[in-house]
Amino acid sequence: MLKKLALAALVSAASISSSFASDKISGAGATFPAPLYYDWAFNYKKETDNLVNYQSIGSGGGIKQIAKRVVDFGASDEALDMKKLSKEKLLQFPAVIGSIVVAFNVEGIADETLKLSNEVVADIFAGKITSWNDPAIMADNKGLNLPNQKITVVHRSDGSGTTYNFTYFLTKSSKNWKDKFGTGKAVDWAVGIGGKGNEGVTSMIKQTPYSIGYIENAYKEKNNLSAAVLKTASGKWVKATEENFKAAAKYATWTKEDHFYSVLALQAGDTSYPIVAATFILLPKEKPEMNKKILEFFEYAFKNGDESAKRLGYIPLPQETKNMIREYWAANIK
Repeated sequence: MLKKLALAALVSAASISSSFASDKISGAGATFPAPLYYDWAFNYKKETDNLVNYQSIGSGGGIKQIAKRVVDFGASDEALDMKKLSKEKLLQFPAVIGSIVVAFNVEGIADETLKLSNEVVADIFAGKITSWNDPAIMADNKGLNLPNQKITVVHRSDGSGTTYNFTYFLTKSSKNWKDKFGTGKAVDWAVGIGGKGNEGVTSMIKQTPYSIGYIENAYKEKNNLSAAVLKTASGKWVKATEENFKAAAKYATWTKEDHFYSVLALQAGDTSYPIVAATFILLPKEKPEMNKKILEFFEYAFKNGDESAKRLGYIPLPQETKNMIREYWAANIK
């Protein structure tokens, strides 16, 4: 508890105390990795006295702020393609891998007991399935006492890389979703209430009975929420566990040439959790000196931050990927 309070104090007081730090870096963007970036920043400050101030404002906000050079680095759960990176004069590399879970708040239904096929998830978020005892849900959950209650959908209200990865999953899982809504950091939701950031969606699920929403696994773990069992790309039921996240992450393919562009949802394998995503760091090409300071922080995190990542529910990058990223840094930041 004391460490959590200290973390909160460090982040909230960063703008006040930054003028006293021996070195300072500002970043903003994705809420998906925010708990981990706070932890890394806390330990980095403790060991080096250098301050990293990270604002959890959503991937859309992070992309806008780094494009305008308001912050030193941006963070996005949606990888930018070559055209976008070239237009904004940005470099890009992954920092960690996480997973998106379908969390719910239904009294009497425990974590990892509710089965929702990927198409059923899409139909819930599309407003086609509106009751918890809908036949399509009951068909996969014989023995569960599903209530005759309206489903309250909770989604993001801000531009979000979490939304991008989740709607990519829905688009691949449902023709109806693909035709009517598609994939994006923001979509025209048919139903539901909006929350800002993973924090806001998590809070709304916790306080709203019979709700369902999508959040990064770290937020589910920290808040003791329940998550649905989903299906792999091959049609096998799979729980939201570290082993199944790793099973999906191992299929990630990265190349330096396309700045690590990738989408990791619905990977092959009978145990691969279907909504796994990498989160990315964006750097301005024209600021090599500041970029070197930022890379010192991420080098520290790559060497010392894996245990923090695993404790918070993330998957650290494989060593070979970290080495590839270091080669990318050496080639692009001089």
